[in-house]
Amino acid sequence: MKQARYGLLLLVALALPPVARFMESIMIVHMHMQMPLLVISGFFIGRYVLDRFPRFFENWNGNGIPGMLLFVVVIGYWMLPRAMDEALTVPVVEVFKFISLPLLAGIPLRDSWRKLSGFGRNMVIGFFTIVFVAMGWLYVMAPDNLCNNYLVIDQLILGWGYIATAAAFIVYLAYSFFVNPADYE
Repeated sequence: MKQARYGLLLLVALALPPVARFMESIMIVHMHMQMPLLVISGFFIGRYVLDRFPRFFENWNGNGIPGMLLFVVVIGYWMLPRAMDEALTVPVVEVFKFISLPLLAGIPLRDSWRKLSGFGRNMVIGFFTIVFVAMGWLYVMAPDNLCNNYLVIDQLILGWGYIATAAAFIVYLAYSFFVNPADYE
C-alpha cells in the first residue's frame, strides 16, 4: 500500500504543469527521464492493483507474456518522434501519455516481470537493446528534425542517450551471461 502511495505521489508530481513543462522542454529529459518515471509510478501503483484484482491478472496475464507485449507496444509507441511531438502540442495526447505509461506499461511490467523466466527477461532486455541502438542511430544520423518541437542538437543528444543506454544493456546482458549462464539455456 505504501508503494502505491509513492507511485501516485510521483505521478501527481510529474503531472504538475511546471514540472511537466520543464521536463518536456529538453528532449532527452522528456524521453529518458519523464517517460520512465511515469512507468515507474505505474510500477509502484501496480502493487495495489495486483492485490486488489488478482483474478484479473491471473486470467489475463498468467505467464507474463501478454502483459510484456502490452508494455512493449506502449513503450514502442512513445518512442516514435511523432508521438513525442503530439504530446507537446495536442493536450489529449499528453493526457494519454500520463495515463498510458503508468497504467498500460507500468502495471503490466510489474505483473509480468516476476512471471518471466530469466531467459525471458533477458530476451526483453535484448529486444530493447536492439531497438535503442536503432533509435539512437535514427536520431543521430537523421539530417533533418524528426521532432518539430526540438532542435537538431537535442535530437543528436537523445540519439547518443539511446546508444549509451543500449551499451549499458549490453554490459548487463554480458554480465548476466557470464555470471548466470543457466538463464540462456
